Amino acid sequence: MHDENEWGFATQAIRAGFERSAHGEHSEPLYLTSSYVFDSAEQAAARFAGSDIGNVYSRYTNPTVAVFEQRLAALEGAEMAVATSSGMAAILSTCMALLKSGDHVVCSRSVFGTTTVLFARYMQKFGVEVTFVSLSDLSAWQAALKANTRLLFLETPSNPLNELVDIRAVADIAHGANALLVVDNCFCTPALQVPLSLGADIVVHSATKYIDGQGRCLGGAVAGKKQWMDEVLAFLRTAGPTLSAFNAWVLLKGLETLGLRMRAHCDNALALAQWLVQQKGIEKVFYCGLPTHPQHELAKKQQCGFGGVLSFAVQGDRAAAWRFINATRMVSLTANLGDTKTTIVHPASTTHGRLSPEEREQAGITENLIRVSVGLEDMADILADMQRGLSAL
Repeated sequence: MHDENEWGFATQAIRAGFERSAHGEHSEPLYLTSSYVFDSAEQAAARFAGSDIGNVYSRYTNPTVAVFEQRLAALEGAEMAVATSSGMAAILSTCMALLKSGDHVVCSRSVFGTTTVLFARYMQKFGVEVTFVSLSDLSAWQAALKANTRLLFLETPSNPLNELVDIRAVADIAHGANALLVVDNCFCTPALQVPLSLGADIVVHSATKYIDGQGRCLGGAVAGKKQWMDEVLAFLRTAGPTLSAFNAWVLLKGLETLGLRMRAHCDNALALAQWLVQQKGIEKVFYCGLPTHPQHELAKKQQCGFGGVLSFAVQGDRAAAWRFINATRMVSLTANLGDTKTTIVHPASTTHGRLSPEEREQAGITENLIRVSVGLEDMADILADMQRGLSAL
């Protein structure tokens, strides 16, 4: 028998979690079934009670989904992973499983706009107190702690400004308060960053992004110690924000090329960032791969690549940003990221559009900000399209 723990990243991404059935299939099979047949009433009772291992109902047990969960857990160095229907479902499932009314959460201001909405409007609606802090300010994380703090939540690098925080330092702050640190690892994936190895307790993913990598389907995942993942799975079993078997199969195919794609995304994003800083009409470029980034050294320390997403501020206001975007012809104007295709978006009016003007200001989302998820097209073609945008300023 092979020992998956001894395999390298690329091998795990291709083979971990999969054992062939009696049919000897080479590719992971797709189990399109809602339920499973039991051998006896006794086995059915045991399966429902959890005393017998086996599939029950595809809302929370499906062989294809299980392979995806086991493979992602191996890549993240987690005891267990739970797949969900989307990235936001992963965050919601974590919160619903581990929080209760009266608990307190400390969350970075520099997160995806919908994540802010989930914490600020919906979790507080059900009695969970939330304090938002500056991502990189360790003293702010420490000062925000309360006796009822249960969870700290962040994403690093952040969406869309590429801000970073020392994961191990925040983990130490969380653990000093008997709280858990949850890290959204969407931008880096385990190909570039492994938060659990840096002290985080739980990792969440929008698998829709780089894990799929081709804009084909939605998916999410939560990974960490079994004691926490059992709670997440119990919520999933009850509430049903489930990853479909078909989407799990698609995501498995995405994982197979994750390492290769992430290296190429990093190369192209760095090339674009270096080009943008030399252009007139660009006020500032936000990319942690640039030596001028205030946390460049931290990025080199806790990541093995700088990622494929950058943002930049153009000279002018929203109208100028929109002119830039509208002048492009090849890149895709869409809010998704992590695709082989380069995408461009205006965060203030889309991904962070549901935030109040005050919330956007606190998060640094200005009206002249543009986010680009750099794809895998020829670099010359990406630069030519960016030049079209510049020409419209």
